[in-house]
Amino acid sequence: MDIITSKDNELFKSLKKLKAKKYRELDKLFLAEGRKFLEFEEIPKVIIFKEGVSEESIKLSEKFQCKKIILSEKLFKELSSQENSQGVIICYNSKEQKLDYLDKNIVVLNRVADPGNLGTIIRVADAAGFKDIILTKGSVDCYNEKTVRSSMGSILSINIYYLEEEDTIHLLKEKGYKIIATALEKDSIPYTKMRLEEKNAFVFGNEGDGISQNILLKSDEKVIIPIYGSAESLNVAMATGIILYDVRNRLDNK
Repeated sequence: MDIITSKDNELFKSLKKLKAKKYRELDKLFLAEGRKFLEFEEIPKVIIFKEGVSEESIKLSEKFQCKKIILSEKLFKELSSQENSQGVIICYNSKEQKLDYLDKNIVVLNRVADPGNLGTIIRVADAAGFKDIILTKGSVDCYNEKTVRSSMGSILSINIYYLEEEDTIHLLKEKGYKIIATALEKDSIPYTKMRLEEKNAFVFGNEGDGISQNILLKSDEKVIIPIYGSAESLNVAMATGIILYDVRNRLDNK
């Protein structure tokens, strides 16, 4: 296993560039930090250890036939995004997603901007058994370090697509999805009364501005989550979890 101590090392420089979206897109690679990623089956491109990392972490990596390196503590700190790192960072190939097949029930995120929210939504969608998430352009990068961390590994399991807003609407209509938008509108109904069809797309909007008027006008049904206390609203990730688990419960009890 190579030990790298110089910041001029070419591999280190290429890995450090992946902290920027531009290079993640260019190289089709992203970083995921934490020992838990060694427990998944996804094959890494490179496994990066901090000097002095635990033997347990080294042992967990033995199942992968890929390049493994050790960085000095100083260099690892430059690559790490965590204050109390476990000393493991994994470089993965980003997925080449094709829209050939979508599940019958999908999630659509309209300009969701916060990386932590996106990561949590990916995690809850995975937990509720959803396979596909479409993000309209203007949404945060799904391979942002905070998004990857918040997904707790679900970033490796979910299919994620980026489309222009108009292309998203066209695709959903063309493929026969009922568009169910979460929005506080006069004609919105409680989510418990939403009517599911054979194919459904559940749309959630930007943290501050909600869903665009364009999508609202094209939606087939609008739903709200009632607020019973003094809270003004729910976080978009929390709202997504409530609705997706309601849908999962209905699907399981058909």
